[in-house]
Amino acid sequence: MSVEAPLAGVVLAGGESRRLGVDKALLTTFHSKPLLLHVLDTVRTVCDEVVVVVDRADRYADLELDARVATDRFPGRGPLGGVHAGLSAVESPFALVVACDMPFLNLDLLRYMAGFPRHYEALVPVHRGRWQPLHAIYARTCRSAAEAALVQGEQQVLDLLKRLRVRPVGLDELRPLDRYGFSFFNVNEPEDLVRARFVRKRMRSGVAKAKSA
Repeated sequence: MSVEAPLAGVVLAGGESRRLGVDKALLTTFHSKPLLLHVLDTVRTVCDEVVVVVDRADRYADLELDARVATDRFPGRGPLGGVHAGLSAVESPFALVVACDMPFLNLDLLRYMAGFPRHYEALVPVHRGRWQPLHAIYARTCRSAAEAALVQGEQQVLDLLKRLRVRPVGLDELRPLDRYGFSFFNVNEPEDLVRARFVRKRMRSGVAKAKSA
């Protein structure tokens, strides 16, 4: 867990997976268990409490989630609604927010972010020039800014970042921990499942080289 405890974990699992055609949270393509459970296990390693945000309370009842479940107060409003619901549900002053469709979360990077002094409203990686707001730590107080954005009709988490004091995690910090940015890979379309096999091959190749070095 973080030396800057306490830290909550929020896993967003309320999407409809329209482009993929199947519920991405239930995919077993990457691991021996549904992707949502794998992400939960990873997040739980660095967080003191974990909340899963869904669009309806019974959505994953069959998985018997070992986590609290929160439902969107702004249903159908995309990830921003999920971030708002998660920050509203946690008890800790800060929360790591990730999406349930990220099969290659990197514990070294998560631990680095969890241990970073919390002198920010949001701690957000920047990969290939793009913010990664669904692999970020937010102050619980950001829920007010998220609600204000939602009330004004905004749906993108990037719209929320414009309202916050953001501390970026830049390339010089990311490279030693996750050189290729596999942490930020997510599954949205069938083609991503093909790409994922390539990513897994690269990751395994990298591990093999590291062991033989």
